[in-house]
Amino acid sequence: MEKLVEQGLLYDFYGELLTKHQREIYEDAVYQDMSLSEIAEEHGISRQGVHDLIKRCDKLLLGYEERLHLVERFSRIKEKIEQIESQTTQEEIRELATKILEEL
Repeated sequence: MEKLVEQGLLYDFYGELLTKHQREIYEDAVYQDMSLSEIAEEHGISRQGVHDLIKRCDKLLLGYEERLHLVERFSRIKEKIEQIESQTTQEEIRELATKILEEL
């Protein structure tokens, strides 16, 4: 997985387990694509502090995934539903698979 996609997925699943401060800085880096300097200035901390916090958050999020495997399960389920959608000829099943994918 591309690093930003992986970070986004991990954050989507486990972001609420981070502190408010960690979430704000991580969102600025990953979702707002702000530079370390911009984030540091906005939050009144050093550029190195921002870098360290982002690395710590990455480690925490990966640790949660290693224990809980929610992203892995989500990916497997999504893949199977996509297979059902592409292999079935019954319109009702295709529509149901599409709805499930939209909800994921």
